[in-house]
Amino acid sequence: MNGWKKLSLSDREGGEFKFQAQHKSQEFSIVAKFFTPRALNVEAIARTFNPIWRSKNGFQIQNLGDHRLLFIFENKSDVERVFRNEPWSFDKHVIVLQYFNKTLPLRDVVFKETVFWVQVHDIPITYMNQATAEALCASIGEVIHVPGNSTLGGRGFMRVRVRVDVTQPLCRGRVVTLESGEQSWVAFKYERLPILCYWCGRLNHTDKDCEEWIQSNGTLKLKDKRYDSSIRALPFYPSSKNSVCVPGYFETQK
Repeated sequence: MNGWKKLSLSDREGGEFKFQAQHKSQEFSIVAKFFTPRALNVEAIARTFNPIWRSKNGFQIQNLGDHRLLFIFENKSDVERVFRNEPWSFDKHVIVLQYFNKTLPLRDVVFKETVFWVQVHDIPITYMNQATAEALCASIGEVIHVPGNSTLGGRGFMRVRVRVDVTQPLCRGRVVTLESGEQSWVAFKYERLPILCYWCGRLNHTDKDCEEWIQSNGTLKLKDKRYDSSIRALPFYPSSKNSVCVPGYFETQK
C-alpha cells in the first residue's frame, strides 16, 4: 500500500498537493457489501430499494466490484435514515453498510458489522428492565442506546439495539444465575434476520459454503447443526396498548 514511497519520483510526480475544503464533494455516500453469492444487478437493486428508502432527491449507484456498491445521496438525512433502519438484506442475504466520506481508500473499508434489534426472552419478571437487557446483550456486540426504548409490558421480552459482527457466530443466549443459585437460560432472538449458516451461526455465508460442512465431506447430519429457526424473532409491531399507566384514584378526583 505504501510502495510509492520507494519510487524515485520526478518533479511532476513529487512535490506537495494538499487537499483543500473546496475539493470535497458535497454528496453523502454509503458503501455496501452484498453477501449474496450471485452477481449483482444494479438495476434490480435500484428497483428494490427506491420504494423502501424513499430518498427525497433520489440516489445514484456505482458498482465497485467484489459485490460492493456505492450509494450516493444529496441529503444527509436520507443516509441517516438508511442506517437507522438496519439491518438490510438483498436476495435474503445480509448487506453490510459503512459511511463513506471518500477520504480513505476503498481498500481500507472493513465490512463486518451491521445492527439488529435483538429480543431478549425469558428474563425473570423481577429483573425485566432495560438496563438488565442491555447488560445481557453486551456479549452480542456494541449496545446502541435508543431514546424512548423501554420495557415492552405484556410481550414477555425486552428489545435491545446491538451492533453485530457478521463474521462471528451469533450469540444464542446467556446462562444466568438467580439469587437462589439456580441457573437459567435467557434466549436471544434477532429481528429481520437474513440467511445465516445453521452449522456455525455466521451471516457471511450459507450452509453449503460453511467450512465445517466442506471439511466434513458431507458426513454432518441435521442434528449436528448448532442453530435453528428459533433464533429468528417473530415480526414485532410496537403498540401503546401493550402497557397502560393508571393514575391514582384520588388524582382523578381532583
